[in-house]
Amino acid sequence: AAIVLDARNGEIVAMASLPDFDPNRPADIIDAARFDRNALGVYEMGSTLKIFTTAMALETGAVKLTGGYDATRPIRVSPYWIRDHGAKRRWLSVPEIFIYSSNIGSARMAMAVGGKRQRAFMGRFGLLSRPSIQLAEVGAPLTPTKWRDINTMTIGFGHGIAVSPVQLVGGVAAVVNGGVFFPPSLIVKPKDAPIIGTRVVSTATSDKMRRL
Repeated sequence: AAIVLDARNGEIVAMASLPDFDPNRPADIIDAARFDRNALGVYEMGSTLKIFTTAMALETGAVKLTGGYDATRPIRVSPYWIRDHGAKRRWLSVPEIFIYSSNIGSARMAMAVGGKRQRAFMGRFGLLSRPSIQLAEVGAPLTPTKWRDINTMTIGFGHGIAVSPVQLVGGVAAVVNGGVFFPPSLIVKPKDAPIIGTRVVSTATSDKMRRL
């Protein structure tokens, strides 16, 4: 799946899903090619969701860019262990947690914010509801029925929630474009049409995330 989106207005410039097919030869189209992985498929996006965890922690004031968390040892949440790949086994600053993609640091960051605020924050970016893109088949995200501490931690590093690539790209655009969410759209607006979006994070947080 591949998407090119204009972060300034949410317009999708290009989108492709493989395997593809020749619409002029419908008899040759295989079932796998009919499935749009961009808008219909939902997936656990892994470390890409750490973008939202970091932005959330900075936006809520749970931590500053100069702060950090202890990533010396794995976290046990019975019967699970949260570990780092290529663990540094030390205290990590917020930029280091982001750069090294620390699961431990991201889980601690998410817990510092709390599940209730995490759920509300992710909802602002359209990650908890079916996107309103102009297609017949659009996938709905898979989210926890009960948002427990273990969910807060695993979602903090990108597991335990499944979203479509369209949702991910639309959300990340809002993190880095100055903090305004524009629902991803296949319709090109007239040049004189007003661009209406929803502020989801401050420009200050967006600036910090772009630096990261």
